[in-house]
Amino acid sequence: MMTRVLVVDDEQSILTLLQYNLEQSGYEVLTAMDGEAGELLALEKEPELIILDLMLPKLDGIEVCKRLRQQRVMTPILMLTAKDDEFDKILGLELGADDYMTKPFSPREVVARVKAILRRSKLMPETQKDQEEENNQIRIGELKILVENYEAYFKENLLELTPKEFELLVYLAKNKGRVLTRDQLLSAVWKYDFAGDSRIVDVHISHLRDKIEQNTKKPIYIKTIRGLGYKLEEPKKA
Repeated sequence: MMTRVLVVDDEQSILTLLQYNLEQSGYEVLTAMDGEAGELLALEKEPELIILDLMLPKLDGIEVCKRLRQQRVMTPILMLTAKDDEFDKILGLELGADDYMTKPFSPREVVARVKAILRRSKLMPETQKDQEEENNQIRIGELKILVENYEAYFKENLLELTPKEFELLVYLAKNKGRVLTRDQLLSAVWKYDFAGDSRIVDVHISHLRDKIEQNTKKPIYIKTIRGLGYKLEEPKKA
């Protein structure tokens, strides 16, 4: 079966351009021109990835992203914005978007980004095969990660993680005790250069801390190493 991608944008020219290039790359493409229709298609058709414009009629992209995540739809979201505004980008990421691109962009760049996101997503068969070759279970303190199952538990409670949050957590866990720079995390988890925009790492680290730290201001699992980056470590026993 072809991988299904939903594109939500209110500009017909962009919809047509992206639909053509994605279909030429072997994807099944669904389209919507406003936020309400996009949300409905995301819920009914269950695409493997959503390309979501920020500025949309009826419901904007930020609100669509927020509502989908509230309904526990964890499909990867690539957000498009015509604004080169850091606030919009960070807000989208904080609400659960996995990535963003700023208009104007080339169709080939979008297709490459889609492939990169899906390659790292649980929805890609080759990723699942790669995971089968790895040790399935990682335990660090009260954190348990089932790599093959794409599940993580804290104090035996299932964590609700976006695909990128899960990938980041696994990478940190596999490098337990090792200091990892933001650039290393960008390269390893996102698989492409973010032109120095390390805030995407900080936002996802913040999300993980919200879910596994009792006190996010004094984390015992994910430590900030000032001037260097982050490391995940075994919490010290009291």
